Amino acid sequence: MAGHSKWATTKHKKAALDAKRGKLFANLIKKIEVAARMGGGDPGGNPTLYDAIQKAKKNSVPNDHIDRAVKRGSGEGADAVAYDEITYEAYGAAGVAILIQVLTDNRNRSASDVKVAITRNGGTVADMGSVARVFDRKGVVEVKKTQPAADKKAADRVVTEDDLLEATLDAEPEDIVDEGDVFKIVCDPTNLVAVRKAVQDAGLDYESADLEFRPQFEQAVDSKEAAEKLFKLLDAIEDVDDVEAVYSNEDVPDEILESLDA
Repeated sequence: MAGHSKWATTKHKKAALDAKRGKLFANLIKKIEVAARMGGGDPGGNPTLYDAIQKAKKNSVPNDHIDRAVKRGSGEGADAVAYDEITYEAYGAAGVAILIQVLTDNRNRSASDVKVAITRNGGTVADMGSVARVFDRKGVVEVKKTQPAADKKAADRVVTEDDLLEATLDAEPEDIVDEGDVFKIVCDPTNLVAVRKAVQDAGLDYESADLEFRPQFEQAVDSKEAAEKLFKLLDAIEDVDDVEAVYSNEDVPDEILESLDA
């Protein structure tokens, strides 16, 4: 759900919020439907669908829900559905750039809901392209640092950055980012499947393989008041039903994040 930002990382370290679980399920199902519509309903021949299904399974989406989503996306049955992918742009406190991805079956509803969330929470709707140029589209494969051993009697495997670099070198990763409990392998979008397969060939499990927007630079947020305003805005945008992902480029000092947590 969340994009590349300290706000997102901090949120993900906390316990899952039950109130948002239903929305997470809905968005994962939408992604399966879109992938099946774009590339067909066979995961073996549609790597985007394969990764969408794996991500849904990692988040405990029931198999029957996944199967029905594939059928709907493939146009099978009376409840076949099609979604549009739309990007909105905004600015938050301290001039932070915000990129908002939406999956919707009703463009007018989504446009209204997103704009209301922005304007009522201290943000500004940005001109098209003014924020998008701050971000680059990248492939991102997420791998947990601790991997369960195949043999239950053996110790869990601890994965290092060097392990991932060695495993994926031929797939041309651009960067390996340490984000606490996980590594994120960043690559050109065209190399996403190759990097994911390289991780699997090395005997490692992966959490997700997806396309994300990553900022070219970070915008300093140097006061607690500005950080509070920004996070309120980001939360409000993320709560909009049709919003799939939110990306932002804030740089909030650790001491401010700690004071907010307190």
